[in-house]
Amino acid sequence: MQESPARSKNAERPGIVRLARDSAIELILTSILLFGVVTIVRWVIGPSPISRAIPGIHAELWIVGAAVALLLAGLILSPPGRASGGHTNPAISLAMWRFGVFPGAGVIPYSMAQLLGSVLGVVAARTVWGHIVAEPPVVYAALQPGPGWSTWELFVVEALGMTVIALVVGLCLAVPRLTSFVPWIVGSLVGLGIALLGTATGGSLNPARQFGPAVVSGQTRFLWAYLLAPMFGAAIAAWLRRRIQRQRSVLTHRLCGTIGTSTAKVTEDVSHLIGANRITDTQPET
Repeated sequence: MQESPARSKNAERPGIVRLARDSAIELILTSILLFGVVTIVRWVIGPSPISRAIPGIHAELWIVGAAVALLLAGLILSPPGRASGGHTNPAISLAMWRFGVFPGAGVIPYSMAQLLGSVLGVVAARTVWGHIVAEPPVVYAALQPGPGWSTWELFVVEALGMTVIALVVGLCLAVPRLTSFVPWIVGSLVGLGIALLGTATGGSLNPARQFGPAVVSGQTRFLWAYLLAPMFGAAIAAWLRRRIQRQRSVLTHRLCGTIGTSTAKVTEDVSHLIGANRITDTQPET
């Protein structure tokens, strides 16, 4: 029997409401992330008593990486991060879709929210810290490849970096006993990327990380590479994970993993998300 239009519309509404709510949360989380990134760069690399006490750019990058790692893990584990999944990164949202635990219809709204949140976070940092964040060496924390680096070399390295991050996340989220470590794994890998790639590509590894700073500062020459390379890396990671873990499925799109939930609850959550994408979920939101 064919489902009536009215029933289809009612089935679609809970998924749309939930997606709109979670996209708004992603906007807020990403704005906090970028506000934090610009603030960290302002004090650790920009003129300050902290930067004057640090011996050289490499030591500064390790400190920036550690601070961003803690910030990112905190956002993932926060109540809003648990609700939306705490992606704060379009490439992570894309990877979760390709892992089969996030609706394809959610990738664009999440990505748009994350990019807008990036801009808002940078603007908020400019408002709080003043003109100093617009001047060298801070320049809104906008990234540029190091001397001698071509655009395609930048693309390859950023794509490989995201491939590693998304692959490790996917592998861990498929093993129940490892899911609780994912927030710290994500933070550590991003922080390590900043420390190791900071003088090469900048270590963005996130389209939203570069979008706001580049747009606000006007430094958009390499923006296309910073935007597309992590997305390409996420797609490769999903392909690799399917071949490595043929007998396992990713349990959830939430980077907080299964903390505080049973395996049955995680399975139910994944089914809800997939059902929302197919417009078949008729259960009311809780």
